[in-house]
Amino acid sequence: MLTLTPAERSALRAEAHGLNPVVMIGEAGLTPAVMKEISSSLDAHGLIKVRVFGDDREARIAIYEQICEELDASPVQHIGKLLVLYRPKKEADKERAGKTGKGMRMVTIVKPSPSGRTKPTVKKVLLKGNERVTAGGNVKRAKPRQASTKKSALNK
Repeated sequence: MLTLTPAERSALRAEAHGLNPVVMIGEAGLTPAVMKEISSSLDAHGLIKVRVFGDDREARIAIYEQICEELDASPVQHIGKLLVLYRPKKEADKERAGKTGKGMRMVTIVKPSPSGRTKPTVKKVLLKGNERVTAGGNVKRAKPRQASTKKSALNK
């Protein structure tokens, strides 16, 4: 189980305040499917809230401890039926976070100053798949795809 300092725990509690529960544990309890969902949520977010339905406080505490032990997570807060858990994101997710989605790419545009005496302007832009950067440093969309005359004649 991961241990946190009181200052780290306090900062995580403050960060978790605005979060909504991402996993709900019903009367079936901790099933393998629920554990898998909690694990994937921790991988994706790092800090999550879990809501446990049920009135037995001892059972909620047991569930909280079992989740922390099995998933190597740190207990942050337990208020009523809400459990707050933290586990650092995995390295693969951190590497993937720098990359953008399908067809998107990050481009750095450097434009020299008109007078040549001041520093050039540097700007990072996220381009879609159908966009390109012109020689002047402007973003330009590709022309729309032309429709086939044969296909348009068949559709009429």
